[in-house]
Amino acid sequence: MKALTGKLVLSYPDIIFIPLAILYLSIQPVTAQNGYEWQIDEYGAITGGNKNQKNIYLIFTGHEFYDGAEIIINVLKKHQIKASFFFTGDFYRDPACKDIIRQLIRDGHYMGAHSDKHLLYCSWEKRDSLLITRKTFRKDLLNNYKEMDRFGIKKEDASYYMPPFEWYNETITRWTKELGFTLTNFSPGTSSNQDWTFPETGKKYISSEEIFSRILSYEKKHTLNGFMLLTHIGTDPKRTDKFYMKLDTLIINMLEKGYSFSRLP
Repeated sequence: MKALTGKLVLSYPDIIFIPLAILYLSIQPVTAQNGYEWQIDEYGAITGGNKNQKNIYLIFTGHEFYDGAEIIINVLKKHQIKASFFFTGDFYRDPACKDIIRQLIRDGHYMGAHSDKHLLYCSWEKRDSLLITRKTFRKDLLNNYKEMDRFGIKKEDASYYMPPFEWYNETITRWTKELGFTLTNFSPGTSSNQDWTFPETGKKYISSEEIFSRILSYEKKHTLNGFMLLTHIGTDPKRTDKFYMKLDTLIINMLEKGYSFSRLP
């Protein structure tokens, strides 16, 4: 496999750390899309599956880094697990990522969109304050799907959409639905999505060992039934403590506890 390590040379906005407490959004079960039961947060996005089933959804996002691709692909193949990948248009169009994307498609993983240019939709401080227009949102999202189409990924096969920065509000959820897609986010509670941080980010930084510990702690207290566990396919080189190095151990641990793994339908 070619070009499975490296970095895309793209700008990446500074992500403001969101306290864990803010991420504990109220959720309620709902039956939607082909009879699947999903957990829906207060903004209307899917944040989990059926809580009565010992099933975990592994989710990976990608924009400018892809250094963990080869390891992630091989671990998933080893355990015969299908996962869900959400990439930006920049990721899909970069020649260095072509082999990664084709391999993921061959392996039968869910391939989704993560916005074309990884835009920040709304204010970190005031979530209901939009930073983009509906026109900009529409153009950016559809451009993402244009890049996916070059790989044979059709809109009807990729209806779940992961917003950039995993940050959105009710308006973004509505705009997404108007375009025929379903807004999807990670299940809160484990800090797995913070695997992008690095020591220079100060208090934002969470080590991979700590993230792993939090996942196990959350599972013991709440279970991971229907959980959408999000990490990144690659991270900044300044983070030498890569969480994807623990993916194999995490999967083995959860399999021993009786969990199964699924991609989005």
